[in-house]
This record gives sequence, structure tokens and C-alpha cells, in this order.
Amino acid sequence: MTNAQARLQELQSAYQQIKARKLNLDLTRGKPATAQLDLSNALDGTLQGNYRCADGTDARNYGGGLGIPEARQFAADYLETRPAQVMVGGNSSLQLMYQYVANAHINGVKGADSAWSKEARDGQKVKFLCPAPGYDRHFSVCEALGIEMIPVAMTEEGPDMDQVEQLVKSDSLIKGIWCVPKYANPNGVVYSDAVVSRFAALAKIAGANFRIMWDNAYAEHHLVDNPPELANLLSLCEQQGTLDSAIVIGSTSKITFAGAGMAFIASSEANIKQFADYLGISTIGPDKVNQLRHVRFLKNMDGLRSLMQQHRAILQPKFERVLKHLDDSLAGKTVNGQPLGNWTRPQGGYFVLFDTQPGLADKVVKLCAEAGVKLTPAGSTWPYQRDPNNSNIRLAPSFPSLEEIDEAMAVFVLCVELASLEAA
Repeated sequence: MTNAQARLQELQSAYQQIKARKLNLDLTRGKPATAQLDLSNALDGTLQGNYRCADGTDARNYGGGLGIPEARQFAADYLETRPAQVMVGGNSSLQLMYQYVANAHINGVKGADSAWSKEARDGQKVKFLCPAPGYDRHFSVCEALGIEMIPVAMTEEGPDMDQVEQLVKSDSLIKGIWCVPKYANPNGVVYSDAVVSRFAALAKIAGANFRIMWDNAYAEHHLVDNPPELANLLSLCEQQGTLDSAIVIGSTSKITFAGAGMAFIASSEANIKQFADYLGISTIGPDKVNQLRHVRFLKNMDGLRSLMQQHRAILQPKFERVLKHLDDSLAGKTVNGQPLGNWTRPQGGYFVLFDTQPGLADKVVKLCAEAGVKLTPAGSTWPYQRDPNNSNIRLAPSFPSLEEIDEAMAVFVLCVELASLEAA
């Protein structure tokens, strides 16, 4: 019996023992842990019966489709722009993104004649560029609206801009691109200054009404002392005369209460007015009481960043624990002369991206599931769930406890090695 055969038998035996334990562990989604949510419990009672906004309006009443003034100022500071270019909505940035894309696709961004769908004739489809690996919920928006997705390669500096520019030049039906520009979901990449500058000029070579969906979800979610900076897309677009193309989104979903935060969107004043008018058909205004309590609780960016340091104190040990398991159990090991896997070391955000040997991601996910550890389905980081190498696995360590991470990662690394040896 060879060393590889002996190791395979050892792993198979250990795997059966784990299955017998009937674990129930979950590393699927980037949910804040209860301890993180507890950091914002003082939101309750913050208003102490004072519902008057800075302009004297009563937050409990109808209206205020653009958001209350102090929330727009707060969001402008967060997104590094001016209040006039910002709208503050409800609790979900994903909802704002869906509503924006749906409105542009069906109703247009500058009246009915500008609707993306009107350009698609004779069986053609509106298209979006999707840097991949990327965020599965972005892809779901396109699928729901019948928008064709085109994967774009990711580099260490962001999307491959040569590929992006060539595609938008060659096809006017490409109407947008999804981006998570800082601590990208799931690979943790921060777009370089050069990449952001090229984004700012895209509308000059793209088809009419092209939009950059700039989902800056992790702008303040750092795991290091000296976090990398992200260039300001809005400012660069303004300099290039392409501000209409930039749709920048953020929220407090992983800052205060994940299900009861506030979301915001920034662009040109014309874009914001048109979008607010569209939303005004379906709502008489967002939850302004929630906006008011958030601003009074967080106060300003210094207050937000102080809170995020408390988040970091909870999150950083979890990421370190995941990386320790990967380093201790898989680093330096090979099968057929190839590493058992590669993984990211994020400076912020909510995920670690693991790459198995080609063709094994779905098998590792299946083995883990049968052993009681849930992972995001293989392929989820790609449009249409089609990972061409079948290698990406997204690990989300934020919600479980350190003890649960230890148990889950012990299963994960075993399954990676087991799948690799069985395929050899």
C-alpha cells in the first residue's frame, strides 16, 4: 500500500466518524453574529420621544422620499459625495439595486425612450458584465429580469479592464457592470486607483445609458490596522463628465442591525431625482424614524468607525481561526504535484475564498454537507452557477462561534484532502 492509499483510508475512516456525530454547522452566508448586533442595541430608545428632524419635520409622518436631511448628510459622508447626490431608503441596499436596474431596464433612466429593454430587438438581450468570482445576489437580479450575464475575469487589482473596455466598445447592449470595489465579495480584492480611473471613463465608450453598479458594501469593514484606500468613483466620474454612469450604493446592514438598517444610493442629481420619482409610485416614503435613530446613534463617521473597531474585535479572531486551519492542514500539501488548494487572506469584508484543485468544488461541498457542514453551493460565485473550473468555495466565518468554526473547518480541510485523493 502506498502512502497516498494509506492516507486515503485514514481520511475515509475519519470522515465516517464525523458523519456519525450528526453535526449541524453553517458557513454559508455573511451574517453578522449576535454579538455584533448587540453592539447597536442602544438604537432602541435613542430618540427618547424626539422625532423632529433637522429641518423641523416629524419623522413619523408621510413624505421625505429622498430621506431626512441628516441621514442624507451622513450617507454623503459615507459615500464621499454631497447630500444633493444621495438618496436614503429603507433597510436593504440589495432592494435599491434591484429597483434601480429594474427601472432602467423597463422604464428607462431618462424617460421611456431610454429603457434598456427597448434597444433589444429580434431576440437580442440586454447584457451586464459580471466580474467573477462575484456576488451571487447581483447575478440573481439579472436572472430575474432576463438580463444576460457575461463573466469578466478578476485580477489582483480588480476586473480585467482590457476585457471590460473591449466588451463595452463592441456591444451597445451591454448596459452595466456589477462591482464590489472594496474587499470584493468573495475574493477580498480592493480595486486599484488605475482600475477605478478606467471605470470613470467607461461611459465614453459604452452604449447609451450605461451604468456602473458600484456596491461599496464593505467600505468600512476592515480587518487590518492600515486598510487600503479606494479611489472615489463619483469624483472621478464628475471630472470625466460621466457622473450619470455611476450608481454607488452602501448601507448600515453589517454596521448596526442587519435587517433594520438604512441603505443609500448616490449618483448625479438628475439620476437621484428620476429614481426617487420612480420609487414614489410605490411608497410615500421610507422609514424616517429608523433613519433618525441611526443618525443620532452613529452621529458621524468617527462614531461609525469607532463602532466598526468593535466589530473588528469580534470578526478578526474568526478569520484568523479559518486561516489557521487552512495553513495548518493544507499549506504545502500536494496531490499529483498540485497544491490541495489556494485561499485568500482578506484585509476586510466578510469572506475567505478557497480554490480547490480544478473540478472538485462541488464534491467538497457535497462531502461537507453529508458531514453536517453547510457551505454556499459550488458555482454560486459565478453567473448562472457555472464556475468554469468548478473550484471556487466561499467561506463565511462571521456568524458561527469560534468553537463552531473549529469544528466546521476541521471537517472542511478533511473533505478537501479526501476529495483530492479520491480524484487522483
